[in-house]
Parts: sequence; C-alpha cells; structure tokens
Amino acid sequence: MAETPQIQTSGKRKSAVARAVVTKGAGRVWVNSRPLELWEPYEARLKMQEPIRLSAPRSDGVDITVTVTGGGFMGQASAVRTAIARGLVEAFQDPTLAGLFKHHDRSLLVNDTRRKLPKTPQGRGARKRRQKSYR
Repeated sequence: MAETPQIQTSGKRKSAVARAVVTKGAGRVWVNSRPLELWEPYEARLKMQEPIRLSAPRSDGVDITVTVTGGGFMGQASAVRTAIARGLVEAFQDPTLAGLFKHHDRSLLVNDTRRKLPKTPQGRGARKRRQKSYR
C-alpha cells in the first residue's frame, strides 16, 4: 500500500452513492457498519465482493469501510463495487490491477452515467403517451 494512511473513493449507480475508505488492516470489509459477509441479498453480496476476489492475496492487507445511501439494493451494490475497486487501485498504485479490473468489467472503475428520463408533457411518464381515439 502507498504511504498515505487512508484513501477515500466513491462510486455511483443510478441514485446510489457509495463512499469507501481504504486503510491498512486485516482484510475486513464493512458496508454501512455491517460486515460484508452478512449483507443480504446474496446476489448483491457477490457483486460487492467481485473486486476483492479479483485482487485476492493483496486485498487481505487492507480494511475497507463503505457508506452507501440512496437507490435500491442492486444499485447500491454496483456503487459499492465501484468504490471498492477504485480504492484498491489507488491504494496499491498498480496499473496491472486497473487493467485486470477493466478487462473483467469496465464498470468496476467507471461510474454508470445512465439516469432516468424526465417526464414529457404529452403523457404520464418519460415515454408513455396519451392514447388517441379515432371514433
């Protein structure tokens, strides 16, 4: 790990925002003051563990604390995953790790910029329109 005692990163997905703090430690990961191993549902936990599993032996030497707010559980999982991956890349200062993450899935290092479309005046939502009656 680099000389800095702690590294702060963030990740976003839809309306979920995750902030991660990476410090030297014993390989523990907390999300919203809960151990990652206890996070439910299982699919979201697997998604959050992806960057830790990809950087397997090196990530045992750092503790990661994540705070996530907003969005649903899968949006939060994607935001946490991005924040953890960015934190690990910045902590180890290793371009091969960044290349590994990008090769596996680009969204590990890049925020998802997709957002909801605004409502339009012709209908009830972004795409829905009023129906026409031809009688």
